[in-house]
Amino acid sequence: MDQSVWMARALELAEQGRGYTSPNPLVGCVVVKDGEIVGEGWHRGVGLPHAEAEALAAAGERAEGADLYVTLEPCCHFGRTPPCTAEIISHRVAKVVAAIADPNPRVSLRSRAQLEAAGIPVSFGLYAEQAKSQNAAYLKWVDKGLPLVSLKWAMTLDGKVACHTGDSMYFTGEAALRHAHELRRQVDAVAVGIGTVRQDDPGLTVRHVAGHQPRRVVFDTRLQLSAKSRLLSAGGAPVIVVGCESAPKERQQALEELGATVLLVPGFEGRVDLLSALRRLAQQDITSLLVEGGPTLLGSFVDQKLADRYFVFMAPSLFGNPKAPSAVGGVGVDHPGAAPRLKIVQVEPVGDDLLIEAIPEGGALACSAASSD
Repeated sequence: MDQSVWMARALELAEQGRGYTSPNPLVGCVVVKDGEIVGEGWHRGVGLPHAEAEALAAAGERAEGADLYVTLEPCCHFGRTPPCTAEIISHRVAKVVAAIADPNPRVSLRSRAQLEAAGIPVSFGLYAEQAKSQNAAYLKWVDKGLPLVSLKWAMTLDGKVACHTGDSMYFTGEAALRHAHELRRQVDAVAVGIGTVRQDDPGLTVRHVAGHQPRRVVFDTRLQLSAKSRLLSAGGAPVIVVGCESAPKERQQALEELGATVLLVPGFEGRVDLLSALRRLAQQDITSLLVEGGPTLLGSFVDQKLADRYFVFMAPSLFGNPKAPSAVGGVGVDHPGAAPRLKIVQVEPVGDDLLIEAIPEGGALACSAASSD
């Protein structure tokens, strides 16, 4: 049977860990002998066995002389779990086929060297692009020290996110709402600006679908987040407030006493310097960030070219009125030719609405982030 079938299965298994493994990567593995899968597994969460260990345990004695297909180069160091290379060698596997190398300097190609020194050949490249896309957040976090940033908003056909009165609840349907919460479930953190908190008082929790609760981030230049906000008063996942270094120290102390983590970064044009903020969030083991608004914050990410992916829900309605807010604010461009160009990768009906997914050309999701043969 074509070996691509085995790697496709490994990728399918890896996907089951989405939302649970960060900051570890998504990894799936199958052990194949005589054209049959004799063991399979995936990484289920931090501190739990790696995919290779699960698959080899399932295969048992049948792993000897078998081929191991894995979506990412096996680890070769002690961390929260033992090295996978030792497991592979002890089970006398015949060969290892990995989709991509792991850019983590503790692993990168060292595992291959260990395995080949034990007489187990290792190859890379099978379904490499799919594996890079699947682990885009982990790869960017390791390579750049930054989280993968997705921008998400809902708008009408005329590009409005609220009526001129400010009313915005709810103009997309239930299917779109569930899909939006599925996006939240998949990321490490969800972010909004302080203007959105004042306007909507969001909880930023995952509802309507089962899954983990992401951390909640507020970009708040002057640390003005109210103690009465749902983010601070209703419990839930940890809250991180990102403000400027010039913010009042007493506000930092007050927020920390309420249980929030406060990250202070340099200012940029009177606001939080987003690149510095992203670096600090990455240091908090946030590998993926979903930015949900409002227009000012979304516009700043667009202006500074810091977004890796866009999710836009479009409702079949029209709000009209020039005073109705648009989805994206910011400085914008002076002429159409200066507008950032995006590649639309998917347009999907979601109930009565449309979901448009797009990526910037040359971004983390469009470029190779790990080496392969």
